[in-house]
Amino acid sequence: MLNATFLESFTTLCETGHFTQAAARLNMTQPGVSQHLRKLEQQVGQALISRHGKGFTLTPAGEAMFNLGLSRRAEEKRLRHAITADDRDAGPLHIACSGSFAMLLYPQLLPWMRAAPELSVHLEAAPQAEILAGVLRGDFDLGVLGADPDHPRLEARYLGREELCLILPAAAAETPVTFADLQTRGFIAHPDGYAYADDLLRLNFPQDYPGADRLRLRGSVNQIGQIPAAVAEGIGYTLLPRSGVEVFADRARLCVTPLPKRRWHDLWLVMRRGRHLSARARYAQGIIEAAAGQLR
Repeated sequence: MLNATFLESFTTLCETGHFTQAAARLNMTQPGVSQHLRKLEQQVGQALISRHGKGFTLTPAGEAMFNLGLSRRAEEKRLRHAITADDRDAGPLHIACSGSFAMLLYPQLLPWMRAAPELSVHLEAAPQAEILAGVLRGDFDLGVLGADPDHPRLEARYLGREELCLILPAAAAETPVTFADLQTRGFIAHPDGYAYADDLLRLNFPQDYPGADRLRLRGSVNQIGQIPAAVAEGIGYTLLPRSGVEVFADRARLCVTPLPKRRWHDLWLVMRRGRHLSARARYAQGIIEAAAGQLR
């Protein structure tokens, strides 16, 4: 690896074109500049300048080294700016949450994005395990999980909870539901739906529920915004957190069916422990908390 001090001395020498002037700018002696040049040449194994009396010209290797020195300076300048400039309305922000919560959260991020052209918000809908792993790796600044991860490298803040809902067509609002009725209708499945079924249906129909793998299917879809669409058309039933229901465009055509035993999932905001959050991430926390507050 090239010595950064030697490279900076050489870059300054190239800019001034004179050893004495380079030494003055670097607050060094002229022999010190010459020594840095020799050591840099030893590192690359090639001459970097050709001397002509008191002047010099750059060899091809010297020209490449000078360009590298200028590039390193520019990189350092950008780095220093990124470190010192903590602008709420500029730079990237990465958030991960469930698909249903993403549908609720994203519209609330849009006004901020519209008002801040230099802001780049990346919202990823992901399974719980991917959110946890991504926050630990530093891929996500913030994550929303359904439980306290209780991890030594993470900080977690309780946001509240949202109900897990059995969704039927609006026309079924006044009809008592049995598990046999649900089997007749058929399940509109999605990636998280089977776990939701084992959670909510087993709790309310313990004598009849045979397990998610025995449910009668009417269809499946992995696009969170489309999951309730079939139910709104009178086809089957599905299971979703309330956030996935309330933002559906045809909400009036759906019925959240009351069950004897209700089920809630917690919401936890997580981030890496000890990591200094940017102004962007701190502001996003408030938006996430406001979105979670709508579910209470």
